[in-house]
Amino acid sequence: MIHSSRFVAVPWKFAVVLLMLVLVLMSVHSSVAWAETPTPTNWVEFQNGGQSSVAGGRLAREWSPEDRFAWTAGIPGYGQSTPIVARGMIVVTSTSGDNKDDFHLVAYSATTGELQWQLDLRNPSPFPNTPMVSRAAPTPLATANGFIAFFEGGMLVSVSDDGTERWRRNLVDLCGPIEARHGLSASLEQDDERLFVWVERSEHPYVLAIAKESGEVMWKVDGVGKTSWASPRLIDVDGGKHLVCSASGLIVGIDPLTGERLWTFDDIGNNSSCTPMPAGLGRFLIGASDGRGETSAGDAATSNGLVEINRLADDTWSAAFKWRAEKATCTFGSPVVAGDRALFVNRTGVLFQLDLESGEQRSVERTDAGGIWATPLVVGNLVYLFGHQGTTSVVDLSTGKTLFNNRCWESANDNPAAVGGSVLYAAAVAGDFLVLRRGDKLFAIPPSE
Repeated sequence: MIHSSRFVAVPWKFAVVLLMLVLVLMSVHSSVAWAETPTPTNWVEFQNGGQSSVAGGRLAREWSPEDRFAWTAGIPGYGQSTPIVARGMIVVTSTSGDNKDDFHLVAYSATTGELQWQLDLRNPSPFPNTPMVSRAAPTPLATANGFIAFFEGGMLVSVSDDGTERWRRNLVDLCGPIEARHGLSASLEQDDERLFVWVERSEHPYVLAIAKESGEVMWKVDGVGKTSWASPRLIDVDGGKHLVCSASGLIVGIDPLTGERLWTFDDIGNNSSCTPMPAGLGRFLIGASDGRGETSAGDAATSNGLVEINRLADDTWSAAFKWRAEKATCTFGSPVVAGDRALFVNRTGVLFQLDLESGEQRSVERTDAGGIWATPLVVGNLVYLFGHQGTTSVVDLSTGKTLFNNRCWESANDNPAAVGGSVLYAAAVAGDFLVLRRGDKLFAIPPSE
């Protein structure tokens, strides 16, 4: 069993908050309202490939625990990852057992919620199953012919669309034991050929590129070497892409073809949880907290903003803030792009709208969502904020005002059997359904008729 002396010293409440990341559903007649715009049928990876907006559909804007959902489905054990939607299925990960003894990769019908298949894997690195460590937090992804999942115990597995195992890699066998403060939560990233796995463990962290078809390691390089619960993200740049990894006080850009580190950016602090979010060619939004539990690098808002990657005259690369926020901060939900706006949500649920080009503040709205651990979802001129205690606030971006506050269950304490309570971890879009993920359950919220 892996042991970390630093872990036991962390206060309970703070540890619980840190670990419930993002880092995220019976035929009905419902009176729900809807947002009129077309919606994708696939939500194939974490944050939908770095995109936080959907171009439409009739997604519900209003619902309550009294509504009959399209369907709901229990999840074996408990998990914190985002549902993946592809080829008519919703795929989730979870873990069970007193020591996270088993991992589960499970597929449900996107239209009925019926179980399609389930793959169970033994954890090669058991660790006590508590709210103070990540529990199946890394989000899987869909490939052209199946799904790939990574579990924090070091198990990486590829399956076909029917759940048949294609290949499996035990990263503990390949790269040694995984000891990480509060566990791992970095989700998978991919390009056409490669799968990117970021293991920011306490000793000798690393990033792997793995061939998606065979599971063979293509390259392995050093990780960032800092505390992180964010995920790697491919950012488009002039002539290609950079794999960007953000950890507390440091962001690095890696060549996805070779693993070469291309640039390092350290003019930042408390950026341990938010994933870099694409914001145009060579640009990404980055979020940081107000420094609770970390050493602040000055005013927290100055570590939130738009970062620009530039190619220099000598053909090397650099990164720097194009602008910094004046007041906006984040916690676990990453900032997102909404048209010509950048959206940031702080730990109390205050939504800041900033001009994407200049960083000038456009509006501020305090919402009932409270702290969010899932990345917001932009639908047309609306943004959905998924509060970790179960309240989803729907805000009109044109006015900056909240339209609806919704819940799928009565309160955060109505599910005492679930370790860690009832936490809203993530959301995804499946056709016209909005799919919300609790640690132990999926909710499919239908559109209006």
